[in-house]
Amino acid sequence: MNRRLIEKADALISKERGTVFKEPGGRINICLVYPNTYHVGMSNLGFQGIYAILNERDDIVCERAFLPNDEDIDEYSRTDTELFSIESKKPLNRFDIVAFSVSFENDYPNIIRILQLSKIPCKALERNISHPLIMFGGVCAFFNPEPIADFFDICFIGEAEEMLDEFIEMNKASATRDALLRNSSRIEGVYIPKFYKIFYGNGIIRREKIYAEVPDRIKKRHIKDISSHRFRHAIITSETEFSETYLIEAMRGCPWKCRFCVAGHIYNPPRQKSLSVIREEVREALKRTGRVGLIGPSMSDYVHASDVLSIEGVDFSITSLRASQKSARIVSLMKGRKSISIAPETGTERLRKVVDKNITDEEIIEASRLILSESIENLRLYFMIGLPTEKDEDINGIVSLVKKIRDASKKGNITITLSTFIPKPFTPFQWHPMERMDVVKERLRKIKKSLLPAKGVRVFHDVPKYAYMQGLFSMGDRRLSGAIEKISQTQNWRKACTDSGIDPDFYTMRKRDLSEDSPWDFIDAGIPKEKLWEEYQKAVS
Repeated sequence: MNRRLIEKADALISKERGTVFKEPGGRINICLVYPNTYHVGMSNLGFQGIYAILNERDDIVCERAFLPNDEDIDEYSRTDTELFSIESKKPLNRFDIVAFSVSFENDYPNIIRILQLSKIPCKALERNISHPLIMFGGVCAFFNPEPIADFFDICFIGEAEEMLDEFIEMNKASATRDALLRNSSRIEGVYIPKFYKIFYGNGIIRREKIYAEVPDRIKKRHIKDISSHRFRHAIITSETEFSETYLIEAMRGCPWKCRFCVAGHIYNPPRQKSLSVIREEVREALKRTGRVGLIGPSMSDYVHASDVLSIEGVDFSITSLRASQKSARIVSLMKGRKSISIAPETGTERLRKVVDKNITDEEIIEASRLILSESIENLRLYFMIGLPTEKDEDINGIVSLVKKIRDASKKGNITITLSTFIPKPFTPFQWHPMERMDVVKERLRKIKKSLLPAKGVRVFHDVPKYAYMQGLFSMGDRRLSGAIEKISQTQNWRKACTDSGIDPDFYTMRKRDLSEDSPWDFIDAGIPKEKLWEEYQKAVS
């Protein structure tokens, strides 16, 4: 095994607090994989939470692996070294289970790279009993696992806290792998892709079951009370986006349900963690670090936010606030912090009504003024380009709104982040096409140029070509699997699609209607399709 690669893994572990080491004998050996770099993966609370849940069980040893950086990938290939876990340095192909936690669609090609580096066949049908069981969970599994379904033996549709324990018990009770898969299909939320043959044609997707007893639809699993589950931050390290910070989930789901936002729909209903449990988690955090990050889609809506932020002796950070009067008390408690975010999303109230984000320009300006007046170093504003019904005046509105915010307060810096609208399953906008790339690029250029003279204002945006690749993965089906394998070897994803006989515009650039089947229709997410269509019609009419 390559010494340099081992030393790099050991260097990462040496900076960690909370790492779990167990003897593998007599236990189920699981490697939890994040299909991006260590820095990105260890910044993800979901990944950390699953690591903690699995290692709390005495019958499991859970280790971790990540996508190596480009230099290390070359070293793995040059030395013919198999990808290994960072704890024991055991190759992934020697674990009982390799479980991928996937939060972002654009990491799909990285799954292929990791399996290839591990010398594990990519397709589930190409593997046998000598290979690990390959599992998939995380946010991307909630709404549309189909583009990568061919690569996995098992998919966890929904929140995994309870499903994992049920699956582990089923694994221990099943005599063979086939028996395990058939038995696991009875667990609510567990999806076995190879038990379904898929046929496509003329807007119709037909699913044929291999076994009569497997469910016709998979019901998305959710946890009724997040206070009763120990989904906790496991490892503290400086080598993450949230350096030396203990992350605590304060709420799951968002009450506002903006029409473009998948998180606001798939985490329905919104749930909040009790104050007593948060206090307990803060006490646990302080044993290892003085920094605590509160995680939730809109901390303005967390009923106990002020009580938590008033706890003394803690350096708190928060994810984002809604531009509303509720934020005033929270902002005063965050005085002197480095950064606070709000998301106006659009530059005009008209377009905000289209996306069902009912906040006014005045509320946004006042919230921004308040944040900057409290000596916050950086105000982050998030906007989206290419939304349904967007016009030139909406783009001008972004520029105008930012200038008004800058005029309202000369303190601090303002960072603008522009992202491209991507249709998402289980949202009202799942039927809407993406805007043409040349139009998006021109609108981004216009905003950057118009705000260039503004002092203390910086503008960042996503890379449009990767936004459209994300749209492809978001809206795609199993026919994309071959293209994803090719994309893992090249930066030119459109050519990879063409070479695989796929027209990417079929998934991203055409308008759909209610009569067409969608790849994710087999998932029961508790959201009536007709209700989403009704919301879409309200938006665009």
